[in-house]
Amino acid sequence: MSAEEFFATPENVPAYLVRRGLLAPGEPISVAELGGGVSNIVLRIESGDRRWVLKQSLAKLRVKDDWQSDRARIFREAEAIEALRPVLGSTNLPHVVHVDREDFLFIMTAAPLGSVVWKESLMAGRRSDPAVAREAGRLLAQMINGSRSDPAFGEKFSDTTVFDQLRVDPYYRTTARRHPELQPEFDELVHTALAVKVGLVHGDYSPKNMLVAGGKIFLIDFECVHWGDPAFDAGFLVNHLLLKMFHQPHFTSHYHAALTDFWNTLATGLGAEMNYNFKRRTLRHLGGLMLARIDGKSPVEYIRDDPTKDRVRGVAKRILVERPEELSEVVGMVLGAIGEV
Repeated sequence: MSAEEFFATPENVPAYLVRRGLLAPGEPISVAELGGGVSNIVLRIESGDRRWVLKQSLAKLRVKDDWQSDRARIFREAEAIEALRPVLGSTNLPHVVHVDREDFLFIMTAAPLGSVVWKESLMAGRRSDPAVAREAGRLLAQMINGSRSDPAFGEKFSDTTVFDQLRVDPYYRTTARRHPELQPEFDELVHTALAVKVGLVHGDYSPKNMLVAGGKIFLIDFECVHWGDPAFDAGFLVNHLLLKMFHQPHFTSHYHAALTDFWNTLATGLGAEMNYNFKRRTLRHLGGLMLARIDGKSPVEYIRDDPTKDRVRGVAKRILVERPEELSEVVGMVLGAIGEV
């Protein structure tokens, strides 16, 4: 790290905001760290009625394995948020307040007061989640349909470099090296993830990136955004719901209901686009992602015991090898593995 490099902290951000003309000298301000995952510095800023979030990208991710990514991904994320506001609506996305190309950061408006991370309510087993799941399905369908109707999305977000760095390589290639018997299946997934070009892909369509207030989702974290295969997003969210079944079998009916509502709402929103090929690609991605969240570079943090890991591995391998064509078949595999059938 050179002496000139600026990395945001709660201590130095007030002076930074004054230098950038975003805050007057002496204005009261509160800055606190938020959970930024492994790839970013994320700070909450509050001053008067202004509630902002500062996000700064890191070159080396905070994981055990060596994992690097282009810091300029932060600018594409800001561009994606602004480009999608007319598509998804201003209440579902932040507003970009400031972009700093020298220090690889941007500032956006914060989620509404009282918002709850969907992941947290899922882990707590709250029964309102099927309504949120329907909203997640509606938003994903809206993003796919809206991006497909505007050629500018394909032109602006055609670069898949960061998606490869943050998803394809650490999830698919890394897991393939650790399971060489599945190399052909993962080779196919890598090809699909990078070759299919049919819609905008969020790339991290996860409950941790959905802040919920009043039944509405405030969607964040677009650093993997690209023009590619939206079935990746569908598989990504389905995977998170199924992994929670493995982790907390006593909430299985709850997660199953959320999964069903998400899937049915997505199908309704996509209409004819939710065809055999989309479903097939979703389930292929699901198998790869499920195994990757156990044995890739970014293992899911809440599954720690070996017996549960082995159950997840068993189902993931079945999905990759047996190639089910319906989500119901996969759910049956999971229920059988956790002893619910």
